[in-house]
Amino acid sequence: MSATATADVVCLGESMVTFLPSRPGRLADVPSFARGIGGAESNVACALAAAGHRTAWVSRVGADGFGDHLVGAIAAYGVDTSYVRRDPSRPTGIYFRTATDRAADVHEVAYYRAGSAASAMSPRTVPYEGLPQGRVLHLSGITAALSADCLALLRELTAPRPGRPLISFDVNFRPALWRGESPAVLLDLARRADVVFVGEDEAQAAWGVVGAAAIREALPEPGVVVVKRGADGVTVFSRPAPCGGPDTVTHVPALRVDVVAPVGAGDAFAAGFLSGTLRGLPVRERARHGHLMAAAVLTVAGDLTGPPARDSADRLVALDDDAWGRLRLGPGWTGDDTEVRTP
Repeated sequence: MSATATADVVCLGESMVTFLPSRPGRLADVPSFARGIGGAESNVACALAAAGHRTAWVSRVGADGFGDHLVGAIAAYGVDTSYVRRDPSRPTGIYFRTATDRAADVHEVAYYRAGSAASAMSPRTVPYEGLPQGRVLHLSGITAALSADCLALLRELTAPRPGRPLISFDVNFRPALWRGESPAVLLDLARRADVVFVGEDEAQAAWGVVGAAAIREALPEPGVVVVKRGADGVTVFSRPAPCGGPDTVTHVPALRVDVVAPVGAGDAFAAGFLSGTLRGLPVRERARHGHLMAAAVLTVAGDLTGPPARDSADRLVALDDDAWGRLRLGPGWTGDDTEVRTP
């Protein structure tokens, strides 16, 4: 990586203009949409920047108005977007979604990203040597699904090499992107990473692996594997570096949250966990910071929102297990402690 620029976290991947429905219902029935931004990796970059970390987003967008909007909106969070390249021959991706949860039967997403500028990312167009220098390089499995060139790029970036940054990889299995292709490649990429985020549901759907322990057995190489278990919280498998040794298994319960919209919570959790990693916090505290950042997004309508102030988050993270279990977070809680309830 280049020695001329520095960042705490470099995030690489496609971001798209998102059209959010004005009300619940089928896409065929929704009368209007509001414009937003969406992208797993740029979401992480924005959340970390809002939390006070230096971040850079690397991608390609079209030389069009949607590309202008994406770059401007992401830069407004404090993210370095100087490594984003404009492609005059390919468009910026867009998508429409319904207001319901991805897990719901009525959830719909309509992607218009085939042939997008980001799908042309490759080892040639995004060379490793041209990336900003960072302590962490955050990637996701979504990029691997965009094109053969994008998959080749992820293989290049996760390859062992001297001076490689900490590789953070969120599996982010999206079945709609893998039609006709095998998602087994995501397991290979995850095994090359240092920190892996994966949901129990997506591990079962993508690889046929069931349960947290079995997921760790399928991913023996990463130093940290974070298994997301929905309402049951997360189980983190970690081992001391660099000498290795037996795993420490840490379970951190999820918070009770009055959910406004479920989209973006996984990205926010990854940002909170990485923030704790950058600060050298114990695994339990990293996971709690992840839950708090996820709760911030869950209590707003969009994919992004400002995280809680660090001193407030640290105070909540330091609660004993009983007090943590009694927390209930509602809309506005990040700026108003009256919404942090302990019934």
